[in-house]
Amino acid sequence: MGQDGVRTKKATIYEVAALAGVSHQTVSRYLRGNGGLRPDTAERVEAAIGQLNYRPNLIARSMRTRRTGRIALLVPSTTGLPLRLISAAMSVAHEAGWAVDLIGRENAAGGNDHWQEVADSGEFEGVLALGSGPHTPRATGTTAVVAVANYDEELHSRGALADGAACGQIVRHLADLGHRHLLHVSGPADYASARNRQQTFLDTTAELGLSGTVVAGSWKGRSGHDAVMALPRDTPVTAVVAGNDHSALGAMRAAVERGWRIPRDLSVFGWDDHDCGRYSTPSLSTVANDVERQGREGVQRLLALIRGEEPPAPDPRSLHTFLPRESVGPAPLRRARLRPAHE
Repeated sequence: MGQDGVRTKKATIYEVAALAGVSHQTVSRYLRGNGGLRPDTAERVEAAIGQLNYRPNLIARSMRTRRTGRIALLVPSTTGLPLRLISAAMSVAHEAGWAVDLIGRENAAGGNDHWQEVADSGEFEGVLALGSGPHTPRATGTTAVVAVANYDEELHSRGALADGAACGQIVRHLADLGHRHLLHVSGPADYASARNRQQTFLDTTAELGLSGTVVAGSWKGRSGHDAVMALPRDTPVTAVVAGNDHSALGAMRAAVERGWRIPRDLSVFGWDDHDCGRYSTPSLSTVANDVERQGREGVQRLLALIRGEEPPAPDPRSLHTFLPRESVGPAPLRRARLRPAHE
């Protein structure tokens, strides 16, 4: 210890073992995440690691065992990162005693198969690849590889994350509240998520015999604002289904500017569950995306593969949660005429 009581020498695995009352082999098993430890033993080891601020010597471990203790989290680009997914993935890996390197495509020369180059480098025991990689968990050489294939090479969501089924739930909820004329402000057409939500909107309004109009938009607040400002004074539209929360908030702002109250005169639904919508007045109805679950499940499958275990099956439940809030209400029987946009 130093004079101020702060430990100056790095703790060893033997000191951790002594404090926890176990062998150093037991501590090593805990760090490798091999399982088989009694819960009370694992708790004692974890407490000793925390008390001593122990960090494994990854270089020494690699030289002795040919294991690196490192996982690569591979992304097609380092711009527009899905930070919530990455944070959840790193948390699971760190809790299991693994170091994580974030690697962008610009740092690898393998094109769409740059995961293979990283896996063959010998620097990592596992690779979690976003957007590219094998369709099923596999081992290549001594390296395990798992793909979270819900992103394309530009980090646009696809697969389960881009599923538009919840948009159908929105339309049905609005129909149950008496809405018969709905407006959808879509997201950019180059996003699968935007295309899927738009198609689900059109299919569901047609199935229920509702009037469903689509206006091409973006993920920006301005697209929702412009769409509502463009509505004629005598529009029959009583509900807006926006491509995301930003567009929905733009629609709400435009409605207020034109003399409508939300939701008395116009109901508005967004998508993504951003903080800005939770704390708006009124609070924004939306759909939450559980991208954290993707990160957690991806690392859990990867660690199982590294240990030679059967990877856990993915959770079959939807990644989307329907969240009606204050911005949605019954369709108005009568309402004030919409002021012209120029007033």
